[in-house]
Amino acid sequence: MAATNSQTLLLLPGDGIGPEVTEEARRVAAHVAPDLAIEEAYFGGVSYDNFGTPLTDAVMDRAHKVDAILMGAVGGPQWDSVPRDKRPEAGLLRIRKELDVYANLRPAFCFPALAGASALKPELVEGLDIMIVRELTSGVYFGQPKMIEQLPNGERRGVDTQSYTTSEIRRVAARAFELARGRTGRTGRFPGVLSCEKSNVMDSGLLWREEVTKLHAEKYSDVKLDHMLADATAMHLVRAPKDINVLLADNLFGDILSDEASMLTGSIGMLPSASLGEPGVPGLYEPVHGSAPDIAGKGIANPIAAILSLEMVMRWSLGRADVADRIFAAVGKALEGGARTADIGGSMNTRQMADAILKHL
Repeated sequence: MAATNSQTLLLLPGDGIGPEVTEEARRVAAHVAPDLAIEEAYFGGVSYDNFGTPLTDAVMDRAHKVDAILMGAVGGPQWDSVPRDKRPEAGLLRIRKELDVYANLRPAFCFPALAGASALKPELVEGLDIMIVRELTSGVYFGQPKMIEQLPNGERRGVDTQSYTTSEIRRVAARAFELARGRTGRTGRFPGVLSCEKSNVMDSGLLWREEVTKLHAEKYSDVKLDHMLADATAMHLVRAPKDINVLLADNLFGDILSDEASMLTGSIGMLPSASLGEPGVPGLYEPVHGSAPDIAGKGIANPIAAILSLEMVMRWSLGRADVADRIFAAVGKALEGGARTADIGGSMNTRQMADAILKHL
């Protein structure tokens, strides 16, 4: 979407540390894009408390009409006892599904200054730059039937359904191949797309492998394609992560593997994400981290994932790559200067970390 003077960002701070980190992203946005209109609405648990639903129809309708949506985080123990369809996470699943933002991009990038903060040895993560492409609107989180049922013998049974169609697989795989085309010059073992599933034990995984392979032969034979079982991929991520360029996965495995990858970068508080649909559909952006109720309200959360999610907003939805480059560079310079929150080995609070980044803008 090309940059204009009438672009609108919908901010959905959500719960826990969500409002704290998105407020810092708002400050950065005001500095680098003062013409950007920013609206704000309740979302998640706070929406349930005020309106009896985690996502109102009015907010959903507005989400369809803006240029991009930036979320904080949802959930917390105070909503664990409400009906499942009213929990904060239900609002998150609804907005993803109704916008049909099927391609979730999660970059795992290790800033040079944080190589020592990773859970792995510095030599394994220095220069790390993986793009994880997770299918976001199908699979086991959305498949039906989904229920807990009472059996005649008195036992209970929980049922979740893992389901994928050809088109659901092909469209997200196409995104991964297109991204790999633009990320050339990689020298690792998997320089193109590494697609992972469990085709050895799951029919949906077998279909995934077959359809990705067919699409590759039809349109993307110039991009190297490799396949790996999801559990082996999890092991490879901690053994030789720099081997991987673009990692393609379904909803469940993409969720798990991207959280694992976050620790390669130093902290889950560092990872942004973008969820994209077809052209013209507003992008949905959010930090990978959760609502962290244990530190909510203390002002100590790392705002970098939220600020880098704003960077992705500028790059992928607003057509402002120059602004995105400035934000990314400012984060790197702040880290090089020693700015750190507690999760990456420092003592700065949320506002101080954001101030350190703003200083370089």
